[in-house]
Amino acid sequence: MPNRLNAIFKAIADPTRREIFHLLVFASATMSITQIAAHFDITRQGVTKHIRLLKDAGLIDMSKNGRERYCQANIQPLKSIQEWVNYYEEFWDDRLKGLGEYLNKKNK
Repeated sequence: MPNRLNAIFKAIADPTRREIFHLLVFASATMSITQIAAHFDITRQGVTKHIRLLKDAGLIDMSKNGRERYCQANIQPLKSIQEWVNYYEEFWDDRLKGLGEYLNKKNK
């Protein structure tokens, strides 16, 4: 699980990769790498490198039709990020609740 989280965080750390993922999520359909590259001011090869990292993190599913490769967003891996954040949110909520209770007792 930690390696999976690291791969996801690495993939979404870059603004271009976040934009590519965002584009695919809102397209709600498969897009060719050529179609994706048309939205960016970088080379198709540069876009392909970003897509590879997103794919390695499980955030993009790829298929091939003839010579063209198609990408589709996969939001499932983001659930592990949400679970990770929720753990710490609960942790701090409990700590702050305990602090509030302590301060209320102290002020009485």
